[in-house]
Amino acid sequence: MILPTKNISPDRALLTLAGKVFDGLGSPRTVSGVWDEFRLQQEARPVSYAFFILAIDLLFLMKLVSLGDDGLIRRRVGGQ
Repeated sequence: MILPTKNISPDRALLTLAGKVFDGLGSPRTVSGVWDEFRLQQEARPVSYAFFILAIDLLFLMKLVSLGDDGLIRRRVGGQ
């Protein structure tokens, strides 16, 4: 599920989806703002909100994003 397998195509693996979410975080955004943009990007092959949240969870686990006191998700800089 995290990585592609014979049953999960590369464009549906969580690592790929997390990369697309990460690319969309050029500036701090709300979860709903990130979801709206991500959903538009994935119109050809829709992704459920649950998989979107799992992709964000993966980014948190990898310490690539953080949630600020203001409720915005932002990229972490320099592994801080």
